Amino acid sequence: MQDIEKLKYPIGKFEMPEIIDKNIIDKWIHKIEEFPEKIKFETESLSGKELEKQYRPNGWTIRQVVHHCADSHMNSLIRFKLALTEDIPTIKPYSENLWAELSDTKKYPIESALKLLEGLHEKWVYLLKNLNDSELEKEFLHPENEEKIALKTNIGIYAWHCEHHLAHIINAKKGF
Repeated sequence: MQDIEKLKYPIGKFEMPEIIDKNIIDKWIHKIEEFPEKIKFETESLSGKELEKQYRPNGWTIRQVVHHCADSHMNSLIRFKLALTEDIPTIKPYSENLWAELSDTKKYPIESALKLLEGLHEKWVYLLKNLNDSELEKEFLHPENEEKIALKTNIGIYAWHCEHHLAHIINAKKGF
């Protein structure tokens, strides 16, 4: 069996570059933009049984990962909008593990989550592509660790998040 950390983080953990320039931000936005198409490609032909495959022992199923991405990315778009319209707002965390156990995540077909990701990312990417330098520096506060996160950093975190969960799906399809 593979190392559990490699199964948890198949592309590694997010690493913050020392300098975040326009070129890096554009690459990150492109990853966010192409994610709905990639996740749809990886999952659209899977049977119900295949959607129950896990990417690691005691990990989420492919179905749960797809629904998690929709839930997480909805929260992220809201966090961006809060940071753009308020002065360093404190965001509302949520228990992603508990959300993953809800019936709309654990048992519901993935088609609605895929449609949601498509529309959400279209709207989100438009917003991201139109942020100016000042807006990219705006921050929100994460109350669990009292960390201020700049929007330009959060773009990178979510580009990583897309690739991270896409790798989970690909690995689950192969079997760990």
